[in-house]
Amino acid sequence: MNTAVTRRLTGTFLPEINNSNKRRRGTQHRMRQECLQTGSLLDKPAQILSKPQIAQIRSSLKQNICVEMLQEGFHRSFSELFFLLRCDQDQRMMAEPGGPPLEEQRDKLETMKVHLSRAEQAEWTGSWSVMHEQRLFLGRYFSAPEDLWLSLHFYLSCTDRQGSWSRPATEARACLAELYLQKGDLEEAKEQAEQCIKLAEDAGWLDLSGRPLRLRARQLLWRIFNRMADTPLAATDYSEALTLLHKGYSMAAESEDKQIEGDATYRLGLAYQSAGDHKTAKQFFNTCMQICGTLQDPDGLGRAYKAMAKSTQSEGNIDETLQYLEKLADISRSNGLQHNLADACLCLGNIYYTSRQYERACQYFLQGYEVACKLGDVALLQKAQVSVACARTHSLIRKYSADVESATPAALRRLLAWKETRGGQELSTDATDNAAAVTNSSHNDSLVNKM
Repeated sequence: MNTAVTRRLTGTFLPEINNSNKRRRGTQHRMRQECLQTGSLLDKPAQILSKPQIAQIRSSLKQNICVEMLQEGFHRSFSELFFLLRCDQDQRMMAEPGGPPLEEQRDKLETMKVHLSRAEQAEWTGSWSVMHEQRLFLGRYFSAPEDLWLSLHFYLSCTDRQGSWSRPATEARACLAELYLQKGDLEEAKEQAEQCIKLAEDAGWLDLSGRPLRLRARQLLWRIFNRMADTPLAATDYSEALTLLHKGYSMAAESEDKQIEGDATYRLGLAYQSAGDHKTAKQFFNTCMQICGTLQDPDGLGRAYKAMAKSTQSEGNIDETLQYLEKLADISRSNGLQHNLADACLCLGNIYYTSRQYERACQYFLQGYEVACKLGDVALLQKAQVSVACARTHSLIRKYSADVESATPAALRRLLAWKETRGGQELSTDATDNAAAVTNSSHNDSLVNKM
């Protein structure tokens, strides 16, 4: 027992310092070797960050950009940027946020910082055109749907600053007209487009795409007057609508764009057609045909033929209506315009149907049905099916109705014979021509029986 106690007492109570030092030196040696192998900075002096660098790391993106603008002396640009950031916050509070806030989008903030600073620097030296260029750039830069309010802000700031008669400011007016038209603010769009024409008329300025600003503004005014005419047309106020459409037609004719001029003449023709003035409507449709023929525009030519057919039909000129619809079908067939071809065939079938030429109507309805099958248009296919069924039914009824009405033995024999063979019987092409003969035969049988 004493031996055991002695062994326990003579054992080490504290850890051996020498062994710990050995382990620590071994660990440091391994760490030094790893640092040497990995190219660590142990043998290099530590890099010390400056206070501005530390502040930049600690601060947000918004704070850093605002501080930079103030340090560089662009106080007005800072105020404008801060105002826009506040507007973005207010908009996000009133509506459901769709994406990250503006203050967290680095590319947009840096772009605004650069170009607003350049614009302010240009103002210091009175370089108004340069200032407008920078703001025009920002207006074009914010083209995404969620950024249209920013685009509107920069275009407006480009037009209401000093020197707003410059080329960039005039182009900004054209851009503003497009934005207002997109938003449905037609009066504002009209005002900006008219101001653009007034400023660019004699200057010969081109926009950034190389298009003359005076022509671009006229094309815009044509679209604006077209949109303005929609409301009176819906209210059947044809006088007001025609006044606006004539103004739009004048702008289209001066725009040096034949495609737009053709569209304007077609729209005017439709308005006169709706007003019941088919004579004037046909004049504009004829002009549209000439323009579309020159441009080799089969789609425009086809719709003009269809509109012309509607006016001639309203005047009771069926033969001329059929001619225009036949031309529409030929143009559509030769240019692969399948929907137009189906429409033309169904229109031709309807005219023959109302004229009680059921066999001819059935032929055109069948053509429309075949085109609808190729297109896979279910609604058009169902419409064609019903039309074919109606035409065939009327053709059969017309052929045998006289026998049904007379109820003579001879008529009954013909009906029974037809009933036995009708399953495999095809409709004859001269069924409508024989209808009168069937009626006369039944009438004669009736007279004979009475005698």
